[in-house]
Amino acid sequence: MNTITITKKDEIVMRLVHYFITEENYTPIIVNGVKDEVWLENNEAKYKIVRINSNYIHNKEQFRTDLFKIHNVMRQIKKKTVSLSMNTFNIFLDVNEDVKIEDDKHIKSIFVKDISNVETCKMEKFFPGIENKLLKDSKGMDLIISVTEDINAKTEKNNQIYEATFKPKKIILTYFLMAFFVFMFFVSFMIGKGSTDAYTLYRLGAVSGVAIQNGQVWRLLTGTFLHAGLIHLLVNIYSLCIIGMQLENFIGKKKFLTIYLVSAISGSLMSSLFTQTISVGASGAIFGLLGSMLYFGYHYRLYLGNVLRAQIIPLIFLNLFLGFMLGGVDNAAHIGGLIGGYLTTMAVGITGKSTKMDQMNGYIVLVIYLAFLSIMLFR
Repeated sequence: MNTITITKKDEIVMRLVHYFITEENYTPIIVNGVKDEVWLENNEAKYKIVRINSNYIHNKEQFRTDLFKIHNVMRQIKKKTVSLSMNTFNIFLDVNEDVKIEDDKHIKSIFVKDISNVETCKMEKFFPGIENKLLKDSKGMDLIISVTEDINAKTEKNNQIYEATFKPKKIILTYFLMAFFVFMFFVSFMIGKGSTDAYTLYRLGAVSGVAIQNGQVWRLLTGTFLHAGLIHLLVNIYSLCIIGMQLENFIGKKKFLTIYLVSAISGSLMSSLFTQTISVGASGAIFGLLGSMLYFGYHYRLYLGNVLRAQIIPLIFLNLFLGFMLGGVDNAAHIGGLIGGYLTTMAVGITGKSTKMDQMNGYIVLVIYLAFLSIMLFR
C-alpha cells in the first residue's frame, strides 16, 4: 500500500492556496515553463497576482533572476487582461539565510518559513485576518481532503455564476427594439413626407434642445427611436443586432432595458447641449451598450480580454473618430450615451462581480452626471 508523504512546504502551499481561493477570491492560472510554483489571480484585488514559490533561492543572483521572471509573466497577464498596472504578492518558501528579500517595482516579496510565521512575516498587514482564516487543524490526508473539498465548492459556485452569465438565452428586447425602429420608419411616411423630412421627424418627437427646454422632455427618449433615412436605419439596426444580442444575453433583460433607456436619455441630453438642430437615431443608446460592454468586459477580462482589446475598444475609438471627421454625425449623443451606459452598468451591477459599494458608487456618479447635464440644459 502506497503512502502519501506531505512535506512541510507542501502543507504551507496548500494552506495558503486554500486561503487565497476561498477567502480572497483568487483563481489559479496556468503559467507555462514553471515548476514548483503556484500562480493565483484576482483582478479586483490590490495584488492582482499572488505567486507562491517553493523552489530554493540560494543566492542574490537567483533572487534577481526570479524577479525578472515574474515581471515577464506579469507583462503577459497585463496584456491578456487589459490591465494598465499590476501588483504581485510574491511568497518564497525556501530561501538561503544569506539572501536579503527585497521588494521590486510592483512586486512585494516575503519569506514564509513556517505557517505559524505568517504574522511574523507581516502578511497580516497586506491580508488582514489571514492568521485566523488559515486552515490549521487538518494535517496529512485530512488536510488534502479539506483543501480539495473547500476549493471544489468555491470553484463550483464560480462556475455556476459563469454558466448562468454566458449560457445562451432567448433574445427578446433587442428584436423588439429593431422591429420598433422599422415601425417608426414606416410611420414617418404614414403621417408625413417620410424619414428624411425634418418637420415630420419633429412632429414624431425628434430631439430638439429648444423644445426640450420648453417642457417637451419626452423628446429625450422619443427621438432615439427615429431615423433619418433608410441607410441610417439599417446601420443602427445592424449595430444593435451585433451588440444588443450579446449584452442582453450576458446581463439579462431588465438590466439591458435599463441601460438602453438611460443611455438613450443621456445621449439626448448631451446632444441637446451641443447640437443646434434636431437630432434623431439610436446611436447614442447603442454607444451606451458599448459602454456597458466595456464595463462588463473589464470585469470578465480573464475570459474576454482579447475581445475587449481587439474589438470593443477599437470599435469605440473608430466610431468616435469617424464621428468627428464626418459631417452630420451627432458625436455629442455618442459620447453622452457611452458615458451613460458605462455608469448605468456600474449602478445595476454585474452578477458575481459587482459589490454593493461598486453599485452605490455607480448610482451616485450616474445621478450626479445626469443632474449636471440637466442643469446645464435647463439653466
